[in-house]
Amino acid sequence: MTVVAVLADPPRPGLALPRLAETSPLSEVEAAELSEAMLRDTLRAVERSGGDLLVNYRPDDLLPDSAVDPEESSEDALKSIAADVLDDPAAARFEVQVGSTFSARAGNTVSHLLSEEGVQSAAVLRGDAPFVLRSTIDSAAMKLRSHDVVLGPSTDGRVYYAGFKAPIDFEGAFAAPEAETLVDCANDADRDVGFLGMQPTVRTGGDLATLVSAIRARWQAGRVVPERTAEFVVDYGLAVVGDDSDGSEDELRLVRE
Repeated sequence: MTVVAVLADPPRPGLALPRLAETSPLSEVEAAELSEAMLRDTLRAVERSGGDLLVNYRPDDLLPDSAVDPEESSEDALKSIAADVLDDPAAARFEVQVGSTFSARAGNTVSHLLSEEGVQSAAVLRGDAPFVLRSTIDSAAMKLRSHDVVLGPSTDGRVYYAGFKAPIDFEGAFAAPEAETLVDCANDADRDVGFLGMQPTVRTGGDLATLVSAIRARWQAGRVVPERTAEFVVDYGLAVVGDDSDGSEDELRLVRE
């Protein structure tokens, strides 16, 4: 069984998806709302899968001062979200992240699970890839039976999923481009690497346009969509339209209807 660690920050304005507010029609408050919607879908997908959910959060002393809420700790904010969205919130583990960089925090979590707790496999999710469904997580767990490392590639060289059956040197392992860097680290440790299908992650306006178009297309085709994220898209009237002002036929623009 895979322990799936969702590395999460409380979805607060200015902290959650800061580049999205700079590159899309969304404000910082709305970007935080989208971040929470995607996190809710991620937590629900992990709970429904065959994996064990671990919410790995940055405590207040590792957050920027502007993102600290004196009335609600980082842990309490995330536990409140989990309590609202999970069928069995008590089954989810909550542990603080340790480390000064994302690579260090992810690496410390995975290394502890594999080496200290002796789990069969451990995986990292960020919660910004809402199309990670229960089937995605279960498929990754199956691949981890025959591969030491399993990666889910995303746009701009990112990964939305990183699973490990054996440790690697995690120092700088998630440096951009994440997919290539992680494979280099796996090769250095003589670990076999498997891959999942590509899925979008959401950090910029361009990423959001990709997500919105995918959600609307799947919805129109009667296919499964991430529920809370789809509700956000509908509630805010987000749509993607063609922009041929420069004579090009493949330019797209994210708008609010």
